[in-house]
Amino acid sequence: MHVVAAAADVTGDDEFVVIGSQAILASVDDPPESMLESMEADIYPRNDSGAADEIDGALGDGSPFHAAHGYYAHGVGPETAKPPRGWQDRLVGIGVPVHGGPMKGKMVTAWCLDPHDLVLSKLAAGRERDWEYATEALKAEIVRPQVLLERVRSLPLSDPERERIDKNLRATIGSM
Repeated sequence: MHVVAAAADVTGDDEFVVIGSQAILASVDDPPESMLESMEADIYPRNDSGAADEIDGALGDGSPFHAAHGYYAHGVGPETAKPPRGWQDRLVGIGVPVHGGPMKGKMVTAWCLDPHDLVLSKLAAGRERDWEYATEALKAEIVRPQVLLERVRSLPLSDPERERIDKNLRATIGSM
């Protein structure tokens, strides 16, 4: 979560929301490598989502931070992800120490999507790689099938989109 500490230095904020695949790091000590392939962390300041542009500019794709570390921050907004209703109450917080810059010595918090909300948010995006992510989470028993199936109903999508995800999720679970 080095990128969270760097985002704190850029924005001066001490709480961030991580909504992309890297959010799994708050809940799982040793996730499968296939779930960590992304080189970006989708992040925004919890109390000032407008500062996401600052993060993107200073720590984003092609930035000196990216060149130095091989990964980058993608400054996003709260509307980017489509997790199930109630996701804010299920965020998993982890403390991240800041070792340099203006926030040196402070502890900031990364609020990360709960694994079930993360998987469903990714499925709402509808990309093939997101179904692979969900399958890996199921295989590794990071998420429980019943919880996923229950929460599909509260995804902020149209009825046909929720039905499609439910059908495909049931097929994926049934094939395991």
